[in-house]
Amino acid sequence: MTAIRQEAIQMLEKVPEDKLSFVIQIMQGVNGLIGVNDTKGKEVIDLNQFVMASTERGQNADNYVRELRDNDRF
Repeated sequence: MTAIRQEAIQMLEKVPEDKLSFVIQIMQGVNGLIGVNDTKGKEVIDLNQFVMASTERGQNADNYVRELRDNDRF
């Protein structure tokens, strides 16, 4: 066990029983930030189903916007 883990456990042992729920909520939030979560019961969704096929207009969007900007006369 690393020294920092031992220190965390020692600090946790000092937390009063009635405050442990707050510590658990904080730890769950941190786990969510680092990508550690409970995936049991969650449906996996294929995000590729939302990707639209590219079109010729989309591929030339930069040129199209540049042309509009160049032709704009104020």
